[in-house]
Amino acid sequence: MNAPAPADALAFTIHNTWMLVATLLVFVMHLGFAMLEAGLTRSKNTVNILFKNVCVVALGTLTYAGVGFALMYPGAEHAGGFFGFAGFGVGTDAAGLTPSYNPAYTYWTDFIFQGMFAATAATIVSGAVAERVKLNSFLLFSTLYVAVIYPIVGFWHWGGGWLKAFGFHDFAGSTIVHGVGGWAALVGAVVVGARRGKFVRGKVRPIPGHSMPLATIGMFLLWFGWFGFNGGSVLSADPAAVSLVFVTTTLAAAAGVVSSMLLSSTLHAKPDLTMVLNGALAGLVGITAGADVVTPGASIVIGAVAGALAFFAVIGFDRVRIDDPVGAISVHLVCGAWGTLAVGLFGAGKSFWPQLVGVVTVGIFCTSTSALLFLALKHTLGVRVSKEEELGGLDLEEHGMEAYAGFQMTH
Repeated sequence: MNAPAPADALAFTIHNTWMLVATLLVFVMHLGFAMLEAGLTRSKNTVNILFKNVCVVALGTLTYAGVGFALMYPGAEHAGGFFGFAGFGVGTDAAGLTPSYNPAYTYWTDFIFQGMFAATAATIVSGAVAERVKLNSFLLFSTLYVAVIYPIVGFWHWGGGWLKAFGFHDFAGSTIVHGVGGWAALVGAVVVGARRGKFVRGKVRPIPGHSMPLATIGMFLLWFGWFGFNGGSVLSADPAAVSLVFVTTTLAAAAGVVSSMLLSSTLHAKPDLTMVLNGALAGLVGITAGADVVTPGASIVIGAVAGALAFFAVIGFDRVRIDDPVGAISVHLVCGAWGTLAVGLFGAGKSFWPQLVGVVTVGIFCTSTSALLFLALKHTLGVRVSKEEELGGLDLEEHGMEAYAGFQMTH
């Protein structure tokens, strides 16, 4: 959505302040990802998971400043194209005013808001390959993916590239962020392989996470941060638009919780908290593409379907022996695709065909590029820790410390 031109300095300040608040909310999401991923995995890998989540934010911000922002927003001369580059680094005139495509806030606000989105794609991958990926290989993959692949896809739509010209609509990133991360997560999980003991004699062996309180805190932090993720994507403090987005975002998340709760209670012996947590996130991912163009009623349908899809996808990936410790592929890839397609079904004035083309082309590009990166790392640095390191836990083997030193843990 294009931001309205500010009528005066006060309006400009209000818009700019809201965008900075939204930036802070998106930043909090990284803490949510860290808590969710740590809670849904075993205690012996907690330090490793927290370390990755901290470093991904730092590396993502630096690489986005170095090349990513200029790849994603190369300038009007590249409108409708596939690739553009505005030069290394970030900078503008002394006033720091943003170019004409978003006149409601400064260039610096534009950069930092977009930068908070950038690292999210790599964070999604972290959960899918948790507990067995080599730290250095993962960090190198994340750096390259955030520096180049994510910004190129972002340019195709948000930077005015060919998907924008084709009529594709992804308000806040069901495909542009979550799909980009989800495809890489799928490839990473396949290349790295399943955790030892996950699939035994043709059967799926559950490997429960060590802290449901941490996982639940993570989910609520993500839900909280999503108000900035979606609300900030209005690109202004427009009262009507921001309020609608808050409502559709919340209703979709709630519907995702309820649908996953009903399915879990019906099809499993007992209600599964992890399914409900992912149901909430599924609803949030699903509504992200169309939060600005669907009705509250439609957002409930989108969220409920997303919660159901995440439930069945978690089971389905287990059956095809793809090990995803936190359900990242199910939530971000599957529900990101659903949410993007749902814009064509429920979005006012939107068509289904551009949405389908966007999902497919982004999928092909991200799958092929992430496969090249992961396979190159596999045959050089290696992508998987040794059997001894995996069994002993990555905390002690890779970091020489424990998350819960002095406590006897069961997992």
